[in-house]
Amino acid sequence: MLRVTEIKLPLDHTPEALKAALVKKLAINAADVLEYTIFKRGVDARKANAILLVYSLDVTVQGEAKVLAKLTKDPHVKPAPDTSYKFVAHAPTSIKHRPIVVGFGPAGIFAALILAQSGFKPIVLERGKAVRERTQDTWGLWRKSVLDPESNVQFGEGGAGTFSDGKLYSQIKDPKHYGRKVLHEFVKAGAPEEILYVSHPHIGTFRLVGMVEDMRNTITALGGEIRFQSKVEEIEIDNHQVQAVLLANGERIETNHLVLAVGHSARDTFEMIHRKGIYIEAKPFSIGFRIEHPQSLIDQARHGPNAQHPILGAADYKLVHHASNDRSVYSFCMCPGGTVVAAASEPHRVVTNGMSQYSRNERNANSGIVVGITPEVDYPGHPLAGMELQRELEGRAYVLGGSNYQAPGQLIGDFLANQPSTKFGAVIPSYTPGVHLTNLDSVLPEYAITAIREAIPQFAKQIKGFDLADGILTGVETRTSSPIRIKRNDDDLQSINTKGLFPTGEGAGYAGGILSAAVDGIRIAEAVALSMAN
Repeated sequence: MLRVTEIKLPLDHTPEALKAALVKKLAINAADVLEYTIFKRGVDARKANAILLVYSLDVTVQGEAKVLAKLTKDPHVKPAPDTSYKFVAHAPTSIKHRPIVVGFGPAGIFAALILAQSGFKPIVLERGKAVRERTQDTWGLWRKSVLDPESNVQFGEGGAGTFSDGKLYSQIKDPKHYGRKVLHEFVKAGAPEEILYVSHPHIGTFRLVGMVEDMRNTITALGGEIRFQSKVEEIEIDNHQVQAVLLANGERIETNHLVLAVGHSARDTFEMIHRKGIYIEAKPFSIGFRIEHPQSLIDQARHGPNAQHPILGAADYKLVHHASNDRSVYSFCMCPGGTVVAAASEPHRVVTNGMSQYSRNERNANSGIVVGITPEVDYPGHPLAGMELQRELEGRAYVLGGSNYQAPGQLIGDFLANQPSTKFGAVIPSYTPGVHLTNLDSVLPEYAITAIREAIPQFAKQIKGFDLADGILTGVETRTSSPIRIKRNDDDLQSINTKGLFPTGEGAGYAGGILSAAVDGIRIAEAVALSMAN
């Protein structure tokens, strides 16, 4: 099979045009093409008036070796790589203690799935609830301003990614094609097949709910066990080796192989592992606001006369600005046709995030506009100092919003002019329980406010109208990534000072999104499997 890349066609090309372009590229007869499938379809939107679709195809042809030899100097025609998943180990006939996976977000799900498919029958301990119960609790905050600290946007089956845009793309290096395994498992669980080939696949919250349930059923059918509302309060360690976990209900479960996949908001767990002497360190993350514009404005700016074309859908963007105060400002987790959601997991704090359904057909576009911060400069001296900074900023937002889980907000024009907002304009914010208009100056450090004020007009040079006076900023965005890293060895992926502890995913500081967390979960599952099989 051959992988043929960089076949470019107009946005509205006919179905026959793709095969014709392939035949022309390979300089063969149409009858010599035995079969072809789309491996990837991207969009070249650099010229809004002439948007192109860019294809990578996997092709079976007559006389493959001869065709390849003829095109040996063409960098866009190569043998197709084998992207099928291969298990590294299978469970021995007897295991003294089953592996335990703590957390059931993307990293935990895929760690548990690979271990189950390899015969290890993992036990999954999730502090939150099953996804449908969790959804009801999350709506309790959004609709009634009632927060359940154990069942919310951050905690529960599916993890934080369940209430997001469901983006399934990443810039991680993936030489073993684990990402393909993730996408294939998602399709088996009910995701649309297009995620296998579109360049920026997404699923949306409602579809994720059913998929997560399906994957849970697969794990249990293979002998795995999923326990909800099972919070791990202590990890028992003896001579730098994991021995057991202690649950909040008093139960003790022995294990020598513990996968820690707790997500980026498990602050009490971070405190516990630091207290136990497990090595952690502060890591960089970012802070900022959610910004909302009319989706139609973004569509027009990005796609011009092709705005809202059915293949293109709602337009997105990715923006970066290096401010004069040496801070980097960038767009984060852009949600086309989505909503800004309340994402707090602790009482008396306000956190924002973005979410879209698969259709991406809500009125507003939103993204985080965030500023990078580092432990060396902004929160030195303690591994948990970044976590405490998050808490401080979220507490400020809670008070500034009215101490009722409303979020503080400000019109973009007023923010740029440094004056309080008093009434909404053409853009109505999507955040519930609601937005309290104010001046956002006091909710973030001065360096962040200054950098964002400088960045927005610069972004408007790339996205016309980005500095729309009636656009809305809502605070605060603090959960961009974990504020800590649970450092692990490069070879066996175990904690550098605690044998049998396998940190993974966003909470451990090794991922940043659904796909990268799932891939990291696979890597950790393989490390556990190899350790237990030897």
